[in-house]
Amino acid sequence: MHTMSGIAHERKRFTSGLTGYHYLVLVVACLGWSFDTMDQWLFVFAKQHAVKELLISADARGLQGTMAPEAARTEAELRAADPGFKGRVNYFTNICTAALMIGWATGGLFFGMVGDRLGRTRTMALTILVYAGFTGLSGLAQSWEQFAVFRFMTGLGVGGEFAAGAALVAETFPMHARATALGIVQATSALGNVTAALINLGFAHFASPATSWRYMFSIGIIPALLVVVIFAFIHEPEAWRQARALAKQSKAKKQLGSILGLFSERVVRRNTLIGVSLAAVGVIGFWGISVWTPELLRSVLNPKDLADLRPVVEKQISYAGMAQNFGSFFGALGFAWLAQRTGRRFGFVVALLLCLAVIPATFFLTNSFITGLVFFFLMGYALLFLFGGFAVYFPEIFPTRLRSTGIGFCYNVARYITAGALFALGPIMKAYGLPKMVLGVSIVFVLGLLVLPFAPETKDKPLPE
Repeated sequence: MHTMSGIAHERKRFTSGLTGYHYLVLVVACLGWSFDTMDQWLFVFAKQHAVKELLISADARGLQGTMAPEAARTEAELRAADPGFKGRVNYFTNICTAALMIGWATGGLFFGMVGDRLGRTRTMALTILVYAGFTGLSGLAQSWEQFAVFRFMTGLGVGGEFAAGAALVAETFPMHARATALGIVQATSALGNVTAALINLGFAHFASPATSWRYMFSIGIIPALLVVVIFAFIHEPEAWRQARALAKQSKAKKQLGSILGLFSERVVRRNTLIGVSLAAVGVIGFWGISVWTPELLRSVLNPKDLADLRPVVEKQISYAGMAQNFGSFFGALGFAWLAQRTGRRFGFVVALLLCLAVIPATFFLTNSFITGLVFFFLMGYALLFLFGGFAVYFPEIFPTRLRSTGIGFCYNVARYITAGALFALGPIMKAYGLPKMVLGVSIVFVLGLLVLPFAPETKDKPLPE
């Protein structure tokens, strides 16, 4: 009995029964998602610098009819010191952020369906090419309008990659290793974010913010090289092959990768609504709150926006961004560990309570670089504890024929909602300040707790077919 018990325990270990191919799939999925998030945080670090420089250049071109180009440029830079110019920068930065979010949501919905119809592997490769290519083009933008268009196109690929990658991992790994593998994929998003912070830090040493953003975005084209590995070594999961074969032989063909299929059956419809509700809480929390951390530190460390302090502050922001994303890495792994032992629903309860406590505290209590490092680490841990739950849970609540579609739908309907909310947050922040705006947005975590009683528990259950 003792020997049999030991064998049973051994089989439950993450590494039990895994082959080299499992690890290859995991590495590819991790790289695809970490490069994806690297692009997101390159934008977070560079967005205001890019928009500011593009507006100054546009003003200079408008003045060139009345003065020499160099004089026009100098005059435009002097106008940029006007308080009203900062409002313009924030307004157009919000437009570019919303463009990324709308592209992200659109790409997530579209490529989610493509992933169920075309396959996980080919869809992941295609989305990587899209986000890498248009990230590189973002560095060549000559106006804020071009920048917004390139961010929209980048978002198409960013939004589609995760659904395909998560479905690939979920269908490749055995049940006992699935939650941990998906948690690892989500955790590596933090490595992509840290990479972006290192890139931002490097350019803060060697280039001015007015020009460094172009070089930063040019680096974003490198992930396209991953496509070679995907096409050479990764094949479609057997579960997807069987689902496609079944769809060709039955009425299920109409539901393969169909958004309508998410609402045609009672159980799938319930899971879709629960997934969208939980995702909305997380996405609003991330894009409505955490992307403002660079602005928070700038207001704390350089409240008068003195030119002499900017290079030092940008370096400190990079270090704080690394702290936030190291916290994110451990947060995503934390959910996988807890959910494997206590269940998915309890993991979400812990995640939402953490966010509700830590995030407002970060924006009210950060008053120095040191407190920023501590609170940013804790905020990153809390938010990715929640997003780690999405990575584990969403692939487990949809059948194979709708898995990629369902994952994409849950995430990206939430992103449409968030993109619209960004325009409302601007006036609120202007009227009440950043900390109070964050406190108001944090109410969404309470709404997440109200959804959980209706969510099915998926611990120790096979993927629905």
